Amino acid sequence: MQDVNLTSLFVDLTGKLGLNYEFLATGYEEQIWRDGFITTLYLIAITIPVSLIFGLIFAACLTSGRLFLSAPVRAFVELTRNTPTLVQLMFSFLVLNTGVSNMLGGAQNNPLSPFFWVVAVVGLHVAALHAEAIRGGIEAVPSSMIEAARGTGFSQLEILRYVQIPLALRSSLPAIVNGLISLVKSTTVGNAIAVSEITYASIMVWTQRDNVVEMMIVLLAFFSLINFVIARIGQWVERRLAISGFGL
Repeated sequence: MQDVNLTSLFVDLTGKLGLNYEFLATGYEEQIWRDGFITTLYLIAITIPVSLIFGLIFAACLTSGRLFLSAPVRAFVELTRNTPTLVQLMFSFLVLNTGVSNMLGGAQNNPLSPFFWVVAVVGLHVAALHAEAIRGGIEAVPSSMIEAARGTGFSQLEILRYVQIPLALRSSLPAIVNGLISLVKSTTVGNAIAVSEITYASIMVWTQRDNVVEMMIVLLAFFSLINFVIARIGQWVERRLAISGFGL
């Protein structure tokens, strides 16, 4: 009852300002928008770790010195960062997904949902950006540190794990945070393949209510708040991981 009263109060107050948020007082449209809000949060929560994990893997391959690892990853990174995310998503969903459906005997047997393709495409797109940032950090690690680690008996894998990556992550954190902010904004491409994230849900509402201005205000505030939080967390992590005397 209290939620209903607060909603009605909000609708009334914004109505006096000439803003139409009456959809919040209707069960059907309000539920559509709430589901879109939750779906976007799920997309962000899943896609961020996907991008970070694959970014580390790609960076390790790029700096491995082994052509069979670095060459395919380099080709993927170049293709991914040089083409629009929306084009990648449409290609993946309309071409790759159709191929999977054909191999499995029809779309009804295909376990890959539109949600999966948004996570995969956006996650790997941003992972390519992370990979370049981390690669630059790895290559910036002083050779004296690497030689000192090698002199103490570290293997190449141990040097990468215990020396290069920890230092590289510190120096590449600003670029990684920028990549994560870009990731949050890129989740909106999901509406192109009917993933009911917040922009898709907002479009569904404003086509019925003709309240484009009101919904755009909400969308701008929503994404601004999320990315503000991510930026502040990034700054906090930078301060926590700073190494005195190393310039990081």
